[in-house]
Amino acid sequence: MDIKGQINRIVEEVTKNPDIKEQFEKEPVKVIEKVIGVDLPDDAVNKIIDGVKAKMTIDGVSKATDALKGIFA
Repeated sequence: MDIKGQINRIVEEVTKNPDIKEQFEKEPVKVIEKVIGVDLPDDAVNKIIDGVKAKMTIDGVSKATDALKGIFA
């Protein structure tokens, strides 16, 4: 399984759909297994959850930085 690819896929789903984002915040395991379509072992799910949260944080910081650049440019 390509974990990095799955993380990107889940981040895309979570960021484009507010309902899925809300559900991910409450029940990340269910969202991941729903998006991937596979029941995964806990250790794999936890790695993916951590990766999704990290990528969403990095993407959010990047967007905020870009917005600030626009203000000061």
